[in-house]
Amino acid sequence: MARKKLRTEQKQEVKNGVRRLIFAALGMTIQILYLVFFLLRLGQRVTWLSGLVNLLALFLVLMIYVKESNAGFKMPWIILITAFPLIGVVVYALMGQRNATRATRRRFNEINEALQPILMQDVRAAQELDAAHAHAVGIAHYLHATCGYPVYKNTKVEYYDDGAKGLEAQLAEMRKAQSFIFLEYHAIEDGSASFDRIKEVLAEKAKEGVEVRLFYDEVGSIGFINRDFVKRMEALGIKTRIFNPVMPAVAVFMNNRDHRKITVIDGKIAFTGGYNLADEYFNITSPYGHWKDCGIRMEGDAVRTMTTLFLEMWNAINKKDEDDVSYEKFYPEIDFHTDEAGFVQPYADSPLDLEPTGENVYMAIANNATKYLYFSTPYLILTDEFSRAIAFAAERGIDVRIVTPGIPDKKITYRLTRSYYAPLVKKGVRIYEYTPGICHAKLCLSDDEIATVGTINLDYRSLYLHFENGVVLYDKPAIKDIYADFQTLFEKSEEVTCKYSHGSTPLRIGYSLLRLLSPLM
Repeated sequence: MARKKLRTEQKQEVKNGVRRLIFAALGMTIQILYLVFFLLRLGQRVTWLSGLVNLLALFLVLMIYVKESNAGFKMPWIILITAFPLIGVVVYALMGQRNATRATRRRFNEINEALQPILMQDVRAAQELDAAHAHAVGIAHYLHATCGYPVYKNTKVEYYDDGAKGLEAQLAEMRKAQSFIFLEYHAIEDGSASFDRIKEVLAEKAKEGVEVRLFYDEVGSIGFINRDFVKRMEALGIKTRIFNPVMPAVAVFMNNRDHRKITVIDGKIAFTGGYNLADEYFNITSPYGHWKDCGIRMEGDAVRTMTTLFLEMWNAINKKDEDDVSYEKFYPEIDFHTDEAGFVQPYADSPLDLEPTGENVYMAIANNATKYLYFSTPYLILTDEFSRAIAFAAERGIDVRIVTPGIPDKKITYRLTRSYYAPLVKKGVRIYEYTPGICHAKLCLSDDEIATVGTINLDYRSLYLHFENGVVLYDKPAIKDIYADFQTLFEKSEEVTCKYSHGSTPLRIGYSLLRLLSPLM
């Protein structure tokens, strides 16, 4: 009876969360419509206002055109402002900037400045990577010199070809925690079988005196939980924070979401991958057929970066929250040594620095490929630069393959994904749709030597708008497991052929219109 009552309350909370999202969207729409209506009425009384709006529209178009940004972001705004000057000017003024407010950027920069000295590069590890993998040095140097993420050697990596395997491994390690547990996830489903197990372990460890922190994105979790969730977690001793809560107001930062998936235990072990903490990711429920996901476990020196990524977001998101005064306790001396070969380089991508780190890493791997290049992604919405890099790899004779879902979780995004097939297939790229369901794994593999695992999809939102994280593996034994996983994926997928290379005129027009929405998906 108590369980039934709890379920009823949770369902009501989910409804409240969805209502809040609808209310926020409605509030933003009303603000935009009000401004447009106000300017229209004002224009009827002030004859020169229409000319001023047109002049402003022309100025914005020129400003957008010369702006140092991806063309995929520029063109939709240029078309909107040119076709509908008043609406375009208003919407762009409110929502057209990718970077957040100065206060938000300042706060993130302050935290980064405090944490960055912790991530020191082991010179010997960098030199050994240079000697062993000359073609990979450019990627490693970029991630360290430009982005601040060092490469590590003393780290053991285990790859999980299924989200459920990753979950079981996380639960086992969390039960052993002695100092702290950090969890940062885009989506959490309260009341789900998977999260109930996690919550039980977290509550037990909190009672034992382990510091437990839980951090989630509100938009990613809307429909799964409500804000009462925070109070209930705090009552269990689990410190909980929300990333970028939804507000019924037009705000630039609302478009930037935390898409990371990070678990850190005692500063010694870390997990990341594509799965969130909800039942569908572990095939406990199956709304989209079989859910294919993956993840990795890291033990050793590279966990230092994963700890830093969590602390960055935890301390930077809300100035009203109490920040960490000192970080030293989260970086213990690790009595760990492994003879496992290879190197590991965790990294993150932030929309605040305007550096497309995730896309640059993918493109660098594509440009350096000599034998094969494999990608797995739930969404395929590419920039022109990325499309050319992949297509050029195929034209160089590289075996380029991309795995996408056979069953979509978002139908419009799925149609948009398919609109990118034809140009790539014509260039020799082989595209596979995972027929059992949705392939949610975010993987890149090349030449048996380099791979990435993490949260970064091949779409605009992941590559430009979201906070993301990934891990580059150089010559690690786990790369063989990733290769085997790809072979299984190919066997279970249907290869796309020329059937998507041509289409009716209405279909091509529809794809063209969908492409205008690419930066929003």
